Amino acid sequence: MKTAVITGGAGGLGRALAAGLVARGWQVALLDLPGPALLAAGGERITPYPCDMTDPAAVAQACAQIRAAYPSLDLLIHNAGITHIGLFADTAVATHRRVFEVNYFATLHVTAELLADLRRSRGRHLAISSVAGFAPLYKRTAYSASKHALEAFFRTLREEERDHGVSVSIAMPSFIATNIGQPERQDNGIARPGSATDGVDYMIPAAAAAIILAGIARGSETIPVGRIARLAWIISRLAPRLYARLMMRNIRRNEA
Repeated sequence: MKTAVITGGAGGLGRALAAGLVARGWQVALLDLPGPALLAAGGERITPYPCDMTDPAAVAQACAQIRAAYPSLDLLIHNAGITHIGLFADTAVATHRRVFEVNYFATLHVTAELLADLRRSRGRHLAISSVAGFAPLYKRTAYSASKHALEAFFRTLREEERDHGVSVSIAMPSFIATNIGQPERQDNGIARPGSATDGVDYMIPAAAAAIILAGIARGSETIPVGRIARLAWIISRLAPRLYARLMMRNIRRNEA
């Protein structure tokens, strides 16, 4: 039986990915902050491991526990993240650092700890990026920068790990409705993923997870998730200014 590790496993997309993998015969280890949400995400062949992934020592301890519990680790899904909504002019540098700590550096901590395990299994890294990882997105300078960095890291890691038999896929969803309208946004604009109310053509987590896992089954290296993501991927490359105008028009319409 193959094993997947999912960071941010207590969130809507993490739980949907776990359920989809279990339905396909996998077992799953979930990494996320300790709390009721993580405990509730556990289930048959799904085991939660509490961990603050911005703490390298905590990551090392949790990964050691996971390694001891499973004969091999075959898929590492880098799903943990936060969003930030606000104009750059109104955003403190400290907020950018916090977004990078969670969206980028926490991912690096987990990748470094489990790199050898994925090499042994000749497994796969799956990074959950965003449309904001390859194209501009209004009021998302910190978030977009962190996702651009994440994509650059994994595209380069793909080439470094290819000789070790390790694959790297990047999934790029648009807007997933996991926490729409949740009143948990902090004063600095940081919020849980999927909580924005200015998005376009929202998907439910189960639908997004199905597309992502189908892409993994095909061995796809790049997985646009949903209609908006596919169109954005094409238009942003062929006509960047047209993409920017369409993006601004739709985001501002939904802000109103």
